[in-house]
Amino acid sequence: QVQLVESGGGLVQAGGSLRRSCAFSGRTFSSYHMNWFRQAPGKEREFVGAISWSGSRQYYADSVKGRFTISRDNAKNTVYLQMNSLKPEDTAVYYCAAASTTFGGRGTDDYDYWGQGTQVTISS
Repeated sequence: QVQLVESGGGLVQAGGSLRRSCAFSGRTFSSYHMNWFRQAPGKEREFVGAISWSGSRQYYADSVKGRFTISRDNAKNTVYLQMNSLKPEDTAVYYCAAASTTFGGRGTDDYDYWGQGTQVTISS
């Protein structure tokens, strides 16, 4: 049974930083592209970024490019989302997701497994 367990959410002031983690278990982690999405109240789930199975490629939404960085440690079966220069509009529930075939897909149907989601709140 595949599980994605997220941690690292919380409340931070605008301009601050936060690091999210997503621990993967139940299958071979290095076989999956890993991705982050977010969903703000009343809005659709939004693609944030992706990292390929090897970590050699990353892809980001324009809204976070230059501020967010995705990395992974295949030895620890964990993917990370480093968020810097946070803005109030980054407030959302953040989800990690695993895809066995599609890299950087924007649609939720492209993903095989999802984390439980964790609230990130940026105060102004």
